[in-house]
Amino acid sequence: MKKTTHQHSLEQLVSLCKRRGFVFPSSEIYSGLTAVYDFGPYGVELLNNIKAYWWKSMTQLRDDIIGLDSAIFMSPKVWEASGHVKNFSDPLTECKKCHTRLRLDSLLEEAGITADEKMSEEEINQIFTDNKEKIKCPVCGAQDLTPGKKFNLLVHSNLGNFTSDWTKDPTYLRGETCQGIYVNFKNVLDSTRMKIPFGIAQIGKAFRNEITARQFIFRTREFEQMEMQYFVKPGDDHQYYEEWKKIRWQFYLDLGISPDNLRWFKHQNLAFYAQEAYDIEYRFPFGFKEVEGLHARGDYDLTQHSKFSGQDLSYLDPLTNQKFIPHVVETSAGAGRIFLAVLNEAYQEEELEKGSRLVLKLNPQLAPIKIAVFPLLRNKPELVKKAREVYDLLKLNWRCEFDDNGNIGKRYRRQDEIGTPYCVTIDFDSLEKACVTVRHRDTMKQEIIEIVKLLDFFSKKNLK
Repeated sequence: MKKTTHQHSLEQLVSLCKRRGFVFPSSEIYSGLTAVYDFGPYGVELLNNIKAYWWKSMTQLRDDIIGLDSAIFMSPKVWEASGHVKNFSDPLTECKKCHTRLRLDSLLEEAGITADEKMSEEEINQIFTDNKEKIKCPVCGAQDLTPGKKFNLLVHSNLGNFTSDWTKDPTYLRGETCQGIYVNFKNVLDSTRMKIPFGIAQIGKAFRNEITARQFIFRTREFEQMEMQYFVKPGDDHQYYEEWKKIRWQFYLDLGISPDNLRWFKHQNLAFYAQEAYDIEYRFPFGFKEVEGLHARGDYDLTQHSKFSGQDLSYLDPLTNQKFIPHVVETSAGAGRIFLAVLNEAYQEEELEKGSRLVLKLNPQLAPIKIAVFPLLRNKPELVKKAREVYDLLKLNWRCEFDDNGNIGKRYRRQDEIGTPYCVTIDFDSLEKACVTVRHRDTMKQEIIEIVKLLDFFSKKNLK
């Protein structure tokens, strides 16, 4: 009998990620770089599978969405037009005793006080003043913090600027990927046959000079977004917004996430251009937090870029001959946050009749390794040779791993911890009867399969 334990801490996830090669601190041999992480051998496979799952659901399975990969560097005018240069900020406070810099809205939230980074400086400072006795520095415990001051999150660069004081006329690493979609709206219309309503999807890196980096890969300064901007006729916003809420919710269920660990959060303090904004939140070990935002953005973005660039970004309806600036329904997900949610959901510790095991019960389509192939004994050349033959056969279709290190029990546990759905063992019966033992991750049950039937067997397991 198995007894499963579902409760675990963020520290346990971090330990697994480091031990099994999912996530490493960036530049670790130089003591690391705060809020920047590297995805290791298994982490990059899981992350790529999540992105591929999203990309397929957005572009391959839909006729009304096409893809884009815009540049990380864009004209500084893009960020002026979008409002990021003036308005892309978080409230910064500093402890007068230890001089630690912190996000004021996060401190208020942790004290159970409603706050939002979208609030004005005056609004959030009034809330801070009214609740000053409840707020203390998490580092030294002092209750002596400065009033909040808006701190711009754009990361500056000197790209193409060779002067000594490039900060006066900087370029930026993009703070979000969607602006690349907006500035390419006309290019997409001119080069494709897309007609409204239609969407443009993109996966790419974004950069933010976060004040407080915390909660492992949940909040980082370099991260990857999976965004889709859906362009609609004015007045159709609400209809498509409600449709996309249902579609995006179902996406997380399809990943294997329990609905009990998901919830909607409605934003009350909207960005000045937004008509409506909801977050899909996941129950992490540190509480419910956003994994994806859905926003009804109106015509703000295309209007701004039309104004600042002097280019006409309106759409001419071929049926009615009506010309208008499209409205936008946005879905914006964090790849790293979904990665962390998927790991957390899959992480299980099971007490067995003999010992225990840690297992990642990942959706097989997301698993970094689909099939592990073992020779029963590494010192028997005939077993190793046959195992290599089976491995070479399977790896043409699925991401496989050859493992002959340690006894079979240890190899099973190693594959359990990285979420491998199936293990194939080649023993002496494999030589005599041309069959192998296939072990199932979730049930640990084993069955004998003829080698000639392996491709057909795994083809039916929905591993891709």
